[in-house]
Amino acid sequence: MKTKQLGSQGLTASELGLGCMGMSDFYGDRNDEESLKTLHRAIELGVHFWDTADMYGPYKNEELVAKALKGNRDKITLATKFGIVRDPSNPTARGVNGTPEYVQSACEASLRRLETHVIDLYYLHRVDPETPIEVTVEAMGKLVQQGKVKGIGLSEVSAATIRRAHAIHPISAVQSEYSLWTRDPEDEVLETCKELGIAFVAYSPLGRGFLTGQIKKFDDLEADDYRRFSPRFQGDNFNKNLEIVKKIQDLAAQKNCTASQLALAWVMAQGDFIFPIPGTKRIKYLEENVGAVNVSFTQQELDEIDNIFPKNIAEGTRYPEAGMSAVNR
Repeated sequence: MKTKQLGSQGLTASELGLGCMGMSDFYGDRNDEESLKTLHRAIELGVHFWDTADMYGPYKNEELVAKALKGNRDKITLATKFGIVRDPSNPTARGVNGTPEYVQSACEASLRRLETHVIDLYYLHRVDPETPIEVTVEAMGKLVQQGKVKGIGLSEVSAATIRRAHAIHPISAVQSEYSLWTRDPEDEVLETCKELGIAFVAYSPLGRGFLTGQIKKFDDLEADDYRRFSPRFQGDNFNKNLEIVKKIQDLAAQKNCTASQLALAWVMAQGDFIFPIPGTKRIKYLEENVGAVNVSFTQQELDEIDNIFPKNIAEGTRYPEAGMSAVNR
């Protein structure tokens, strides 16, 4: 597992990261014991770039990650996020807050839950439409000055927003969904990040698990699984999107790898500044994902994949309407 520069402010990270969200929320039942074993196995495999957020749980995921960090903090590039506000008593309620006061208080709360003195990469999870991005980023920059944060990042933002934010304080990383069925960042965001020396962190690089081929029918999803409410997993969209998975599996068979490994390797092949962070709570899938670093492509193969998986190939939006409205476009 290689370690690479993460942005231009001195951070480094393993070329493949680990998304921790599903260990505590959204994708069915929690099993903290299994998740902790997976986190410790990630350390053994060199997967040292971990991604969490205060809203996962809420709060439970940061507390879980803190347990795995004990005795291992210096090995991990730790990223967490703030900005999406949840009410523990009302799990479906959402708000967004990017005010300077909230930036400070949210960071201090995350530091306590993570039981660490510094966060390596601190993201604004969603842009607050009521607070100019310049105001939020200036407050995030103060956290760097205070030594509470090493680098700052943005999640789900437009190229124009990246430029406005970067003019206030250097941005280390931008995080957005990116995969063979979600190629939106290719419109402007990837080029903007590359130009400004900003790392791009690809979350859901396996299409929220769909591109792995493990989800064959809607009822494979647990009753409380968030994906039941995602347009891409519903009705005719589900069946049409299964055709994408079949194509990935066919290509993977030709490469002697799994569908997951092919999908992850493709994301990594799009640029050395790109870091996929597939999420899993199970060791066997973590180990499978790590195998993606050994998959490479010729230019002819990449061209073939581009032809098979053009932009907008997926049926359905990647979030329900309310979720899409929070994406800064």
